[in-house]
Amino acid sequence: MAMNGSGSGGSSGGGVPAMDTVTQGFGVPGAAVAKKAEPASAHRSIMFTWFAGSLASCGAVTFTNPFEVVKTRLQLQGELAKSTPNMVKPYHNVAQAFWVIGKNEGLRGLQKGLGPGYMYQIMLNGTRLGFYEPVKGVLYKTFTGQSSDSQRPIIPLNVAAGGMCGMAGAALGSPFFLVKTRMQSASNFAAVGFQHNYTSSLDGLRKIWRDGGLRGLYRGMDAAMMRAGAGSSVQLATYDHCKSYISRNLAHRGYNDNSVGTHFLASMVTGFFVCTVMNPFDVVSTRMYNQKSSAAGHGGALYKNPIQCFYKTVSTEGFFSLYKGFLAHYLRLGPHTILMFVFVEQIKAFGKNYI
Repeated sequence: MAMNGSGSGGSSGGGVPAMDTVTQGFGVPGAAVAKKAEPASAHRSIMFTWFAGSLASCGAVTFTNPFEVVKTRLQLQGELAKSTPNMVKPYHNVAQAFWVIGKNEGLRGLQKGLGPGYMYQIMLNGTRLGFYEPVKGVLYKTFTGQSSDSQRPIIPLNVAAGGMCGMAGAALGSPFFLVKTRMQSASNFAAVGFQHNYTSSLDGLRKIWRDGGLRGLYRGMDAAMMRAGAGSSVQLATYDHCKSYISRNLAHRGYNDNSVGTHFLASMVTGFFVCTVMNPFDVVSTRMYNQKSSAAGHGGALYKNPIQCFYKTVSTEGFFSLYKGFLAHYLRLGPHTILMFVFVEQIKAFGKNYI
C-alpha cells in the first residue's frame, strides 16, 4: 500500500541525487545523512508518515469499497463446490454483480463494511507506510553496512521490508478485517458463504468476543498476514522501483519525482503486480474469515488453517478458483493503489511545505 524515489532512496548511478518520496524522509535518517546537524522535521517523522498513510488509505477505500464487496461475494460463491453446468450463480461477473447488489441493496449494500474497512486501513497502511523506511534502513545497515540512501536499491531487501511491515499491519488490523468480510458477504437477496448477519461493526465485534474471546477476534490472522505480507512486499518494492524508473527516464516529459503523473503511472503498474501475487492469498483469507465456527466452538468449521484452505479450494474447485474475483480485485486494488499513493504524496508535500 512509500517509498523512496530512487527505488530505495539511493542515488541512481550517474550522480542522480537521492529522491524524496512517500516515506523516505518521514522519520528516516535520509536527510540526516546529508545534513547531520539538522534535526528531523515534523514531515520526516514516523508519526507523520503513519498519519499520512492512514488518511490517504481511508480516502482511497471510500471510493473503492464497492469493488471490495463485489470481490468478496465472487470469492465466496461456489465455495468448495465442483462447478457444474446447472450450478446456480447469483453473480456472473463484476459488472452484473455490481448491478445486482446496487439494484437490490442500494448504495448501503455497495458500501457494506466501510466502517471496519476504515479501521483496517488505519492499522494496515499506517503501520506499513510508517515503518517501511525505518525497517528498510535497518536491513540495509545490517546486510550492507550502509544506509539505504547512499546506494542503489537492493530489491530483495525492499521486498523483505515491505513484507515485514505488511504482516505487522495485518496482525494489528485483523479483527476489523474479520468483521468487514463478514458484513460484506451478508445479503438478504443473493447470499453466498455463511451469513453472520451483524447489524453493525460494534455488533460484530461484540458477538465475536462473546462467542470466542480474543482468540475469536484473531481467527484467520495467519491467512491475513500471508495475504498482506505477499501484497506489501510486492507493492512497496514495486512502487519504489517504478517511481524511480519513471522519474529517471521520463523527467524530460515532465514526469519528475514529485509529479502526479509519475505517481499515477507507478501506481497503475504496481496495482497489477500486487493483484496477481495477492489474489490466491486473498481468496483464502476471505474464506478463512467468513467460515462459521466449528461445533466445538474452537476454530472454523471448514478450514483449520490457511494451508488446508488452499488445498481444499484447489482440489475441489481447481487451481483457477484461487483467482476468483480477480477483475474485481484489480478494479478495487488498482484505483486504491493509485488514490492512496497520490493522496499520500500530496499529504507529504503539504507537510514539507507547511509543517
